[in-house]
Amino acid sequence: MVLVRAKSGWMIALAFAATACQAPEEATTSATAPAPPAGPAWAVTVQSSAAIAADDIRQRIAILADDRFEGREPSTPVGETAADWIAAEMARLGLAPAGENGTFFQTVTLVEQTLDPAASSLSFTGADGAPLTARFAEDAVFWTKRPDPQLSLTDSDVVFAGYGVSAPEANWNDYAGLAAEGKTVIVLVNDPAWNVEGTPLFDGRAMTYYGRWTYKFEEGARQKAGAVLIVHETAAASYGWDVVRNSWPGPQYDIARADGNAGRAVLEGWISQDFARQLFSAAGEDFDQWVAKANAPGFTPHSLGLRANAQLASATKTTQSRNVMGKLAGASRPDEAVIYTAHWDHLGVDPIAPAGADRVYNGAVDNATGVAAILEIAEAFAGMPTRPARSALFLAVTAEESGLLGSEFFADNPLFPLAQIAGGVNIDAWLPNGPARDLAVIGKGGSELEDMLESVLAQTGRVASGDPNPAAGYYFRSDHFPLAKRGVPMLYADGGEDLREGGPAAGKAAAERYTKEAYHGLADNYDPAWNLDGMAEDAGVMFEVGRRLADSEAWPNWRAGNPFKAARDQSRSGQ
Repeated sequence: MVLVRAKSGWMIALAFAATACQAPEEATTSATAPAPPAGPAWAVTVQSSAAIAADDIRQRIAILADDRFEGREPSTPVGETAADWIAAEMARLGLAPAGENGTFFQTVTLVEQTLDPAASSLSFTGADGAPLTARFAEDAVFWTKRPDPQLSLTDSDVVFAGYGVSAPEANWNDYAGLAAEGKTVIVLVNDPAWNVEGTPLFDGRAMTYYGRWTYKFEEGARQKAGAVLIVHETAAASYGWDVVRNSWPGPQYDIARADGNAGRAVLEGWISQDFARQLFSAAGEDFDQWVAKANAPGFTPHSLGLRANAQLASATKTTQSRNVMGKLAGASRPDEAVIYTAHWDHLGVDPIAPAGADRVYNGAVDNATGVAAILEIAEAFAGMPTRPARSALFLAVTAEESGLLGSEFFADNPLFPLAQIAGGVNIDAWLPNGPARDLAVIGKGGSELEDMLESVLAQTGRVASGDPNPAAGYYFRSDHFPLAKRGVPMLYADGGEDLREGGPAAGKAAAERYTKEAYHGLADNYDPAWNLDGMAEDAGVMFEVGRRLADSEAWPNWRAGNPFKAARDQSRSGQ
C-alpha cells in the first residue's frame, strides 16, 4: 500500500523513493526462495516493486517470521536457510555479492555450547550447612563459555559486588579491595544509581555500557571471578524474567577465540530478584539495604558468608553461521560506501517448552522487520535510474541475540574497509504501530549524521526525538554498536511514539505491551492485521538519508565529546 499526502499534512517516505530517487514504480518482480535441504518442500514468492511500500515489507516479514525457518537459529540446518533466502532476495533485487569468494556470505565460526539442565546444578550453603538450590529457569539461568564438557565450582565464597563496575574515569570501583579469583560474584544490572533521582553518577537514567549484562561478565572475567551472577530486576533490565528464561536456555554461542575462553568465569548467569532476596536472607542480610549502599559512592564489596557449589554439564561443538552482504557499486566513487545493517537471527525453538505447545520463537518484530526494511531500501536503491556516487552496502548479520557476534565479527574482519564507510543505518525491531510524527534516535546527539536525518524529516513534517527509554541501554544492544565503537557514524533509529492516531500515550502503551508480552517470547509472531504504513514511511526516510550521503562528499563524524570520535579521527587520518 502506497500513500502520499499533501504538504499541509505529511508525506509518506515513499515520496523519496518515487521522486528524490526516481525509482520506477512499475517494475514489479517476483522470485521463489530456495527450499531448505531438509524437511517438507516449500516455496515462497515475493512480488514487489522499486517503490518503498508497506505491502513489500509485509511480504518479507511474513516469510522470515514463518515456522519454516524454526526461529532462525544460527548454525542450525533450517535456521541457516533464512540466510540463504536473504541472499536469494538480494540477488533478485540486483545486488552484487559482497561476501567471501564471490558469494553473498561471510562465514562466522562459532562455538556452540548447550548446557544440560538435568545434569547441572547451582546451590548455596550458609553457616548452618542447609543448601539452597536454584531451580533452573525459575530461580536461575546459567551456563559456561568454557569448552569443557564437565565443570564444577566447589565451596566458592559468595560476594556482593554492587553493580560489578570498575570505571576509573568515574572514580568508581565495585571490586575495590576484593581478591575475586575463584569467588562467586553477585552483581546488579544497569549502572550505579540509575534510578536515583538527581544523581550525578554516570549518565543518570541513561544506561552506559557499564550497565550492560555483557560488560558484567567481561569485567568478572578480568577480575578472575569463578562465577558471575546478575540479579534480574525488570525495571533495571527493561524486560521481565521471562526474557531471561527464554533467551539463555538452549544453545549459547560465541565467536571462536584463540584462548578458547579460558579466561571467562566457570559459570555465568542470572538469578531472579526473589532468589537473590532468599540468598541475602540466608546470610542474615537485608537485600534492599545493600542495594542502597551499592548506589552510593564509597561502596565496597561485601562477603555474604555463603558458599556456592555448581556442576555444569555441557555439549560443545564448533559450528558455522553466516553474515549476508550485497552491494550496489557507486557510479563514481565505488570505494566509498554507506551501509545498512540488520540482524537476521532469532532464538530458534524452545528446548524446554511442554509437549504440544508452540515452541518456535519466530521473531517477527525482532528482527524480521529490520531485514525486511533493509531489503526494501536495497530495492529502492537498485531501482534508481542513476546510481549515487558511493556504493551502498546491505548487511544482514547473524548471532545478534548471542551478544552481537555477527556484527562484531564483521567489524573485526570487514568485507569493506571501515575507514571508507561514510556512515550507516541500523534497523532493529520496528513496531507495527502505524505512522508517527517523530522518529526516535537511539543515542541522539551522537553524530553529525543526525543533521542529515533531521533535514529529511523536516521535509515530511516530522521531527527526530530521543530515546524514549534511555535506562534500557538500547544503544549497546544492537548491531550498529561494533561499527560505532570502531568509529563508523551509525544511525540507530526506531519508530516514534507520537503516533498520528493516539499520540504519545498510544505509542508508549504499544511499546510497553510488546516488551511485556512478546519481546523474546513465543508471541512475537507476524499478524496480517498489522499497520505497516509507518514502517514504510520510516524506511523511506532511512533510504533518503543513505541516498543523500551516498551522493555527497561528506564524511560525517561523531560530535565532540563522543567516545567514538577518537576512533573515527584515527581511521580517517590514514586516508
